[in-house]
Amino acid sequence: MSESAETPAPPPPSNRERLLAEVAALPGLPGVYRWFDAADGLLYVGKARNLKKRVSSYLHKDHDGTRIGHMVSRIARLETTVVRSEAEALLLENNLIKTLDPKFNILFRDDKSYPYLKLVSHAFPRMAYFRGAVDKKHRYFGPYPNAWAVKQTIQLMQKVFRLRTCEDTVYNHRSRPCLLYQIQRCTAPCVGFITPEDYARDVRDAERFLLGDTQEVIDDLQSKMMAHAEGLEFEKAAALRDRIGSLSKVLHQQSMDASSLSASDKDVDILAVKVAGGRACVNLAMVRGSRHLGDRAYFPQHVDDGAALSADEAEARFEDDLAGPENARAMLAAPECAVLEAFIAQHYIGQPVPPVLVTSHPVDPALIEALAETTGIKLRCTHQPREQRRIWLEMAAKGAELSLARLLAEEGSAQQRTRALIEALDLDIEDPAALRVECFDISHTAGEATQASCVVYEGHAMQSAQYRRFNIEGVTGGDDYAAMRQVLTRRYARLAEAVAAGKAEAAPAEGEAEPAAEEPPAAAPKAKPARAARGAARLPDLVLVDGGRGQVSMAREVFQELGLDLGLIVGVEKGEGRKVGLEELVFADGREKVYLGHDSAALMLVAQIRDEAHRFAITGMRAKRASVRTGGSKLEDIAGVGPRKRARLLQRFGGLRGVAAAGVEDLASVEGISRELAEEIYRALH
Repeated sequence: MSESAETPAPPPPSNRERLLAEVAALPGLPGVYRWFDAADGLLYVGKARNLKKRVSSYLHKDHDGTRIGHMVSRIARLETTVVRSEAEALLLENNLIKTLDPKFNILFRDDKSYPYLKLVSHAFPRMAYFRGAVDKKHRYFGPYPNAWAVKQTIQLMQKVFRLRTCEDTVYNHRSRPCLLYQIQRCTAPCVGFITPEDYARDVRDAERFLLGDTQEVIDDLQSKMMAHAEGLEFEKAAALRDRIGSLSKVLHQQSMDASSLSASDKDVDILAVKVAGGRACVNLAMVRGSRHLGDRAYFPQHVDDGAALSADEAEARFEDDLAGPENARAMLAAPECAVLEAFIAQHYIGQPVPPVLVTSHPVDPALIEALAETTGIKLRCTHQPREQRRIWLEMAAKGAELSLARLLAEEGSAQQRTRALIEALDLDIEDPAALRVECFDISHTAGEATQASCVVYEGHAMQSAQYRRFNIEGVTGGDDYAAMRQVLTRRYARLAEAVAAGKAEAAPAEGEAEPAAEEPPAAAPKAKPARAARGAARLPDLVLVDGGRGQVSMAREVFQELGLDLGLIVGVEKGEGRKVGLEELVFADGREKVYLGHDSAALMLVAQIRDEAHRFAITGMRAKRASVRTGGSKLEDIAGVGPRKRARLLQRFGGLRGVAAAGVEDLASVEGISRELAEEIYRALH
């Protein structure tokens, strides 16, 4: 049998013998291994202290009837990489997992863009919210779990230390103090109301507070307050008293006694995991400068398969070490431990790691040692904390439980809505998760900047990565029908050709007998002919258009010209008074209009998809209109200024006029703008 004829079925003896020969030649060194199926798809990535022993266990052990056995039955090829240490294996393994997305590994989204509080280098430094790559020019504090935590901290810094937050373009052109000075949130260094020395002292106090030296800051403020009181400077003493009161209130809100915290509790990450219903949640709570900043939930993929394989690896580690009590072996083989270890390994690669990790479940010490070696930080990990750490862990565990319950409820609701829509429209779909809906909407302002949007619903969720916008050109402004014709033609013309080609390949050759049909052709569902080739062409199961009979008629004409099934088209017609819940569905194939009822789960899903298409179209239209009206094309014409840099410039300076008024130094302070590019922008706009 030729190699091209192989299928994902269990490997033939010749293939198994080849794999056994490869495994026999492996060294007993640390490394990373990768299993592939017959279609060259990556099944699993793993690391091992002893490559030969670990890899051979897959082929020699009996895995029948298990998730591991399901993977082993699909193995066709092996790749290995030998490394010098377990730390290198850890780094390589998780880089491969995040890059290649294996089918049987627990996978967390590579979403590690945490926000920071930034102290911008200046004679009078300002506080700013920052997200991105840090540099050595400025001071950064964090990371914080979310934007809200950063903004709350900035507000606190304004109340207590009264540091400025205004941009340099505003600061350099002030002739009188702003409202923040009036409400005692800034000391107005822009107009000289505070000396550089006093402002520098406030900055130092703010830095010490953010680093966790709160009691030292309070003691210094108290001593200064007493000095002002003894010098009969009662107004200054009262201002310091108010600062001390604000700091004490913050400490009270954090619900902790600062005296009970050790020095190691200044920077701590608390990790709690919950597994239920085939899903998992890892809740990460952050403590920075002895302040609990909040938490953030993560939901991995491939939980069941990955947990089974990780449990097998944990068992292999104990067999290699010939150590460890039975209860420890059982705990490390639990799915919670597998999820937690996968999160630690993937999350902290290339990410700042605090010196202390508090976990809800035990973690393999070898993982912590390898992570410490990789990051160069001495790490301590505990899963049975006491005192304040125990309180933090209980809070994180409760957050994980609530987040997972909310996710399961949302997924259950989404699945229920999908099934309800399939039943309401009598769609011929066996797996509700396979339902693909594309929805179109037209947006413009009195005919200006017309744009069409296409959003996609699949797998019980909106697939934002597959959204598309279409600039509508060559039609009369405000002609929504012509715009709909153009967008549908552009979207489905090539797909229609692919479907037609698929039908031609499936047709019997001349002289070949057609297979006998089980049912008469008339009894077959209308959507089946288009669905036959849908695997490659990606035609949707349903095409929603935001509109009534007019828009549906235009869509019907396009589908007739392209030779596509009219049964795919459904229009969403607004009800009496355009009230939500009174929408009716209009069909292109001649069926009567359908009102599903205001409490129908199917109508809720249709409205959700329609509203998302409307939102996506409006945001695109407004951006296009703003670009036309503000002359955004002037920035677009500058070499080296792409969409992201252009957006940062416009956001930083409030529009093109602000960009044109900025100097080279101000332009160069924007993230991603080099000195050379700043000079080029300045020359182009002047």
